Amino acid sequence: MSAKVWLVGAGPGDPELLTLKAVRALHEAQVVLIDDLVNIAILEHCPTARVIAVGKRGGCRSTPQAFIHRLMLRYVRQGKCVVRLKGGDPCIFGRGGEEAEWLRAKGVEVELVNGITAGLAGATQCGISLTLRGVSRGVTLVTAHTQDDSSLNWPALAQSGTTLVVYMGVAKLSEIRDNLLAGGLAANTPVAMIENASLPHQRECRSTLADMQLDAVAFELKSPAILVIGKVAGGYNSAGADVLANSLKHCG
Repeated sequence: MSAKVWLVGAGPGDPELLTLKAVRALHEAQVVLIDDLVNIAILEHCPTARVIAVGKRGGCRSTPQAFIHRLMLRYVRQGKCVVRLKGGDPCIFGRGGEEAEWLRAKGVEVELVNGITAGLAGATQCGISLTLRGVSRGVTLVTAHTQDDSSLNWPALAQSGTTLVVYMGVAKLSEIRDNLLAGGLAANTPVAMIENASLPHQRECRSTLADMQLDAVAFELKSPAILVIGKVAGGYNSAGADVLANSLKHCG
């Protein structure tokens, strides 16, 4: 067991969606730095490791990134095998690339392990194919929350013709709606709002772009949640015909 840092994606929440490589890394771990959104059931794979919570969640007090960097460096320089366990995939809004670059600059051996991202898992659990022949030939993953509050290129997203999957968007539903409408996306574009992706208590609310903010309030949508915006969220067959026209306002 060599001293190194594994940057591991814990997946969307369902422990059975953990990869075999992630399980191997956890078995080897002596120290595990765990994010808030990781299902603690996954820790059964590292029963002897020291577990340190380094949570980050919007609207809550978060562990500074610089402190997380120093913790990883401290333990790996003590000869420990360290796992940095992140929700979803470490390289999709998970700062995995930044952490790997910082550690490698310090001479630390780093290995990244992919995980299933919540946007994919949540959509699949709701019967939504993010790409669908004749309907959507691509998917775009974006975050509504940026460190510098810079704006996305909403007109380009609205006109991309791809399925949009929005992370960290619950607090910005009105902004997302208004910007996409202004960018030319149709008001009746189907939207699926999916809370607690892949977990037993996952919930979904189907709506439209124009109505999603009001429907989310009525549904009491809470983070963590992802938004799937595009025709695929309305229930389309392979020919592109709408087969679930009456489901757009269904929340459950």
